[in-house]
Amino acid sequence: MTDRRHRHHAIDYIEFTVLDMVEAKRFYGEAFGWQFTDYGPGYAGIQGSSAADEVGGFRLDATITAGGPLVILYSSDLNLTRDRVEVAGGVVTQGPYDFPGGRRFHFRDPSGNELAVWSEV
Repeated sequence: MTDRRHRHHAIDYIEFTVLDMVEAKRFYGEAFGWQFTDYGPGYAGIQGSSAADEVGGFRLDATITAGGPLVILYSSDLNLTRDRVEVAGGVVTQGPYDFPGGRRFHFRDPSGNELAVWSEV
């Protein structure tokens, strides 16, 4: 992780608690094309543009605590991303809807984490 630049007050790393590591990796790999670095059965790093550019991780646990921060992803094709989320097993919980600056939708992943995806158009 030493190859990437860290920006002051910027989001540096996002960690998701997941109930099923295999299912979490399958879902995010299928829906968003993410790749992972395994650090054992209880943790997988989320690769950024390269394996050295890790941007987050999945931590295996028996329960999910609701109410964590809302992670918002960007998409250049919101409808295609929504379709991919649903095909991969995610559940769209809101939208897509317009907001000042673009459109977005919210979804729950198979472990119950809620995320959002936005687009400028």
